[in-house]
Amino acid sequence: MLSEYRDTHNMCNMLTLPAVLSSSQSSGHPPAAAGKPHAIVIGSGFGGLAAAVRLGARGYRVTVLEKLEAPGGRAFVHRQDGFTFDAGPTVITAPFLFEELWALCGRRMADDIDLRPVSPYYRIRFDDGNEFDYSGDAAAMRAEVARFSPADVKGYERFLKASEAIYKVGFEQLGDKPFDTWADMARVLPDLLKLEGYRTVYSLACKHVKDVRLRVVLTFQSLLVGGNPFATTSVYCLIAFLERRWGVHFPMGGTGSLVRGLVSLIEGQGGEVRCNQGVAQILVEGRQATGVRLENGETIVADVVVSNCDSAWTYRHLVPAEHRHRWTDKRIEKSRYSMSLFVWYFGTRRQYPEVAHHTIALGPRYRELLTDIFDRKVLADDFSLYLHRPTATDPSLAPEGCDAFYVLSPVPHLQSGTDWAAQAEPYRQAIAARLQATLLPDLKNQIVTSRLLTPQDFQDRLSSFRGAAFSLEPVLTQSAWFRPHNRSEELDRLYLVGAGTHPGAGLPGVLSSARVLDSVVPHADALSAFDRSLDQPSIDQRTLASAAPRMSTS
Repeated sequence: MLSEYRDTHNMCNMLTLPAVLSSSQSSGHPPAAAGKPHAIVIGSGFGGLAAAVRLGARGYRVTVLEKLEAPGGRAFVHRQDGFTFDAGPTVITAPFLFEELWALCGRRMADDIDLRPVSPYYRIRFDDGNEFDYSGDAAAMRAEVARFSPADVKGYERFLKASEAIYKVGFEQLGDKPFDTWADMARVLPDLLKLEGYRTVYSLACKHVKDVRLRVVLTFQSLLVGGNPFATTSVYCLIAFLERRWGVHFPMGGTGSLVRGLVSLIEGQGGEVRCNQGVAQILVEGRQATGVRLENGETIVADVVVSNCDSAWTYRHLVPAEHRHRWTDKRIEKSRYSMSLFVWYFGTRRQYPEVAHHTIALGPRYRELLTDIFDRKVLADDFSLYLHRPTATDPSLAPEGCDAFYVLSPVPHLQSGTDWAAQAEPYRQAIAARLQATLLPDLKNQIVTSRLLTPQDFQDRLSSFRGAAFSLEPVLTQSAWFRPHNRSEELDRLYLVGAGTHPGAGLPGVLSSARVLDSVVPHADALSAFDRSLDQPSIDQRTLASAAPRMSTS
């Protein structure tokens, strides 16, 4: 049984809203007494919470519906035996995207969140035992590169300049811009060609450095957003400069402190987060989303619906097939999905001070292992691991004298056919043996608490299609306009945020997807004005969005 997330669970208001009706009473608009236009957000991951804050700042009354017993989605927090385990995101970059959300509420993030820089960003351990400390210190990075391959120092600096150029276009100019039409895509193609976006991440690294180990150092980050560096567009090389520009951070109290902070912002705006409220279907009248039906049969009507649920799951399971023309069942089934993850959370009765906050422990194979995971979809006998030791920065996440860890292994999604009920424990034992032999001596005798997350859990618990941990794979033909749009192509007044829409996975990506809503969702005042002026329940959302800037001072 899952441990109770006590200090956040009590923020989930379980009272029935006045706008909750039986399905026979549903309508396209909430009762007039509700006042502000009503926005429903499905899912309380970081994308959904950020969307709720932005909608609240734009005049909406917001209800966030969360399937789990506490907020956070993939950023859920597990507490057991005195240990605190962040379930998902642990690498905080681009903190300004969080600071913006606090500013929208007239508050300072620093008053609520103690964000600490992490250095090195990552310690990369190769299979032969050699280690590379990856940091934001320019001189230290040049020295590390020179230690491995003196001839590659200039090539590394050229790679970083290429990363900066991609960052300025891909992140600063396009990361929060909608791609509604093919024309939107056509406008950026010249820049993508100039920046060699047709290359893969690994190909761009190969252009600049020769040492095979350094090529790994410069490309593993794409795995943190669900991409195979041998297939993912080189646009994702922007991560290198993003980290250099903004650093890598960790919030004291764990990533859950950010979730709690965002819930507090939403409640301060008059919105609410309701947990144990799984959504069974998005309701439709004409071609307009009008609300949702919950798994318990309740119906909640709304003027705007935003799904932070996995985009493939949203269309496959929440939008009826008769209302889908682009994201049909066939197209969803044929799309390419990211790998999944096997995650083992554990606490030890001793500390391992020599282990960095973030460690990438590489196995004997790189390209071949990724081929097994992404292409062959087989569970290999070897693995590369990401080891997270948050107590390196915040000792309060474990009892005194102890350490909290999670170790993450990229694995195929559920198309592999792996029976995780049978394979989970043998796989955990193999990982434990590997860690004991390399980074955590005597680990077997030091473990005091343990829990697992498998690809099956990603599907069954987190509603991820095929158990893919990062939704659609970020290849070029599934990026920008080719990805499910932030403003739904299928239904008016339905919007998507999160890893499965533009710009993609990772915290900067999902927070930027919520930023896009400022461009495509009309201000609540504009929505009310249109609704008062028209008798018909369905109003074209593109007309609304284009009119909103003229009708609002926001």
